[in-house]
Amino acid sequence: MNGFATRFVTEWLGGLGRLTLLAKEALTSLFTLKTSSRTVLYQLYFIGVKSQSVVVVTGAFTGMVLCAQTYLQFHKVKMDTATLAVVSVSMCSELGPVLTALMVTARVGASMAAELGTMKVTEQIDALRTLATHPVDYLVVPRLIASFVSLPLLTAESIMIGITAGYIVGVFLFGIDPAYAYYNMKKYTEDTDLIIGIIKSFMFGGILALIGCYKGMTCGEGAEGVGRATTEAVVYSSITILVSNFFLTLTLSELLKYL
Repeated sequence: MNGFATRFVTEWLGGLGRLTLLAKEALTSLFTLKTSSRTVLYQLYFIGVKSQSVVVVTGAFTGMVLCAQTYLQFHKVKMDTATLAVVSVSMCSELGPVLTALMVTARVGASMAAELGTMKVTEQIDALRTLATHPVDYLVVPRLIASFVSLPLLTAESIMIGITAGYIVGVFLFGIDPAYAYYNMKKYTEDTDLIIGIIKSFMFGGILALIGCYKGMTCGEGAEGVGRATTEAVVYSSITILVSNFFLTLTLSELLKYL
């Protein structure tokens, strides 16, 4: 048992070290602008534009169910008009960025790992090196840039759709006074709530791109290795997003108090 635990910790620390080195190398290449703009544009389309449908559906129904649950509880204490304020704050700072990141991770993170894993198994990554093309510059950095840009925009869209859907449900289904609901939303939703959500989404974009690319470029041999890397990319990215969300909430809330 001790041997198993030692081996597990050693492998985990080794993987964390390799991921850190990949992040360092990618960020260094990011600032030297060695990547192709055409590749970045394609990744923006693949990650950002093609993820809109799942983000819109997720944001809309999250806002609707959050509004319904909040109203059912607030109605007991005659606080119906505060329902939309809870929806707005929750969507801006927590549910919007987290659920958007998880849905994009399930769609894009798996794709990154599978694509790069297949390239590694078929030795296409080695072929890039023989052609004097750095795999990090050509494969990782465009996906990282696209994730950094796409996730905040998708999160903003999810927040807007979620609040709008919550407003429609609250006003037209539950009969909440629209003027008071809108007034309380503006009163209790602060600029820092939205800033926290956008900063989180930026960090989550980097997390899912780095872990997806890392798992793909270090996958095992054969179809089994690619499948395992794809699964691990989604699981590890999702767990990392959820864990980091807690620490980002505490850190950003304290930092933004001084702004």
